[in-house]
Amino acid sequence: MNKYSRNILYGFLSWLIPLVASFFFYTSEGELTIDIFLFKSIMIVVGSITASILLISYFKKIYSDFLKEGIILGLVWFFINILMDLIVLVQMWDMPFEDYFTQIGLRYVVIPVMCITVGAALENKK
Repeated sequence: MNKYSRNILYGFLSWLIPLVASFFFYTSEGELTIDIFLFKSIMIVVGSITASILLISYFKKIYSDFLKEGIILGLVWFFINILMDLIVLVQMWDMPFEDYFTQIGLRYVVIPVMCITVGAALENKK
């Protein structure tokens, strides 16, 4: 699999894995079973662990231009996560975009930050 396919696949997985994990905290009627703030904290942790594992896997097969790869990776994953949320979550909850962005979407800024940081660290290492 080439790096472009892996970039897109891993971006999708960075969205899908936390989504699947979130299902464990909802009843079949769609009610949250734990405190909303605890849920959001758990989702941030799950998303960070997922992204970290995917970043390690992605960069194992990158041998140059680490910072550039980190920038591209971060932007692609950011937009995939926002797009998937808009297609699935915002439609499911019938949430206005402004509410979505302030409650959920803004948190995705951590994705390019992590990707660019890893790319910069690897670039500085060589």
